[in-house]
Amino acid sequence: MANKSIDLNADLGEGFGPWKMGDDLAMLDVVSSANIACGFHAGDPDIVRATVQAAKARGVAIGAHAGFPDLRGFGRRRMNVSTAELENMIAYQVGAVCAVASLEGYPITYVKTHGALGNMCNDDDDWAMAVGRGIKAVDPNLIFLVMPALASERAAERLGLAAFNEIYADRTYDDSFNLTDRQLPGAVLHDPQEAVAQIAAMLREGGLISTGGKTYPTRIDSVCVHGDNPESLAMAVAVRQQLEQAGFAVKPFAARA
Repeated sequence: MANKSIDLNADLGEGFGPWKMGDDLAMLDVVSSANIACGFHAGDPDIVRATVQAAKARGVAIGAHAGFPDLRGFGRRRMNVSTAELENMIAYQVGAVCAVASLEGYPITYVKTHGALGNMCNDDDDWAMAVGRGIKAVDPNLIFLVMPALASERAAERLGLAAFNEIYADRTYDDSFNLTDRQLPGAVLHDPQEAVAQIAAMLREGGLISTGGKTYPTRIDSVCVHGDNPESLAMAVAVRQQLEQAGFAVKPFAARA
């Protein structure tokens, strides 16, 4: 068991100007990877750099967290765009975070989609391929952090991008193995112990478990805790404790052997 490792990631850098979202510094003391908002759904150049600085000081890996250009809706509202527009959006956001991170000499290692964009890409192979092409155009060595069983995982494989699989501690899954719609009861878990129980069950079963009781066997590389909930810090601490008690070393997936 000593050789087992797993990543714990969180969505950070999601403030804007003087407005702050969550306790990023405290979360960075708990997680091993930070998904940094790129300025479309949240974030700005100063916040990106400050988050990179804080992550670098703690040895936390960083990735670009790309979403729809929807500050008011926090990237959780669906947008109807062409695959060409989507490809441009991804390359633009990933390139921006890469550039700001280079000011600190601390490169990003992966890309993850945010909110409605992520959900839509998971349901649509053409969209997932557009995201993958945008990532690959910026740097073909970047890892695509994907949800298993869905279009994003298939796109990474088709494009030859390294892919790591993540599961969510604070979200539930429907029977398609995409995330339960946030409008539905029980879609978001607020109790840290509920999140711990869900992660423990998935690790025990070796795969995703839907609200309908279906299981999809898959490799689990990373666990995500959202950074924008009041319960986020307590949840991240509880999840990390559970992972370590289960015999996992918590460290960035990009650094794993």
